Amino acid sequence: MKRWIKTILTLAVLFVVGSLLLNWGYDSFMKAAYPLAYKELVTKEAAEQGVDPALVYSVIKAESNFDPEAKSHAGAMGLMQITPDTFDWLQTKLREDISYTKEDLYSPQVNIRYGCKFLQILQDKYSERATALSAYNAGIGTVNTWLSNPEISQDGVTLSRIPYPETERYVSTVLRNYQKYKEIYQFE
Repeated sequence: MKRWIKTILTLAVLFVVGSLLLNWGYDSFMKAAYPLAYKELVTKEAAEQGVDPALVYSVIKAESNFDPEAKSHAGAMGLMQITPDTFDWLQTKLREDISYTKEDLYSPQVNIRYGCKFLQILQDKYSERATALSAYNAGIGTVNTWLSNPEISQDGVTLSRIPYPETERYVSTVLRNYQKYKEIYQFE
């Protein structure tokens, strides 16, 4: 009888220890898959622009997977994949004493600052997160056209569908990343 109890206790202890190790391994894996790279910059710029840092990380992950040298086929550059034309427009919104060139988009500090500003502008313009993210990817003019089309938006605010497959995938990816960041790091 004693041996039987010892075996059960040993198995219980092994189960608990194994569960803890699996949990720790899963947490470590998820944090590696969804990193908080550039944490100081993201925290500072997200706070200054009133943007959720989890959303900023979600966009960076979807756009460049944290590669500051990333460049898209459309010419978008850096961590948050900002096009030079959008960057020029954003510079008129922040009105800093410095005039940047498009190569400055490869600087994490500059890219995150202007990417956060862009997200803030889009969030102020569009009340729905998916609509703002659609504009981040497809452009403000394109999204405004979609919102004025009753086949795409019944209320002029919410998109019932996203006509561009690339933008639809992008929005889905960013929103999935956003949920993961909220789960893993308990952003408020």
